[in-house]
Amino acid sequence: MKKKSAILLSALLAIGIAGTAAAQSAEDAIEYRQSVFQTVKWNMGPMTAMAKGEKPFDKDAFLKHATRVEQLSHMPLEGFTPDSDLGETDAKPEVWSKRAEFEKRMKNWQEQAAKLAQVAKAGDERAIKAQFGELGKSCKACHDDFRVKR
Repeated sequence: MKKKSAILLSALLAIGIAGTAAAQSAEDAIEYRQSVFQTVKWNMGPMTAMAKGEKPFDKDAFLKHATRVEQLSHMPLEGFTPDSDLGETDAKPEVWSKRAEFEKRMKNWQEQAAKLAQVAKAGDERAIKAQFGELGKSCKACHDDFRVKR
């Protein structure tokens, strides 16, 4: 009976491991990071409108979106897996061939997002808009070198 249990357990573990590997395919990685970036975009929109004066400045709404972007900034990098350079992606090959520089830019984005969330807590509109500009520069720096322009 113990032998049958051991065989069954081994089979279940093998199925679980295979299922996990399949769930982490290149397509899943691409979909994951694109979803995170879409959520970032969703939160950047209202902040951009406030920064440009297209929408009245609302410090509470800005703080909510800034906090979300800061939290999200830590998520996309894990979706740039070694095998996810092909497929429907706007990521340039340089993401993988210049990985250290890519990670440096991602880290800068995370730092700028954290600073924005911190500044937004204070509620000073001028300081918030200035830091939002710095966040935008960090996004652009990465997009310029690591994202296909569409």
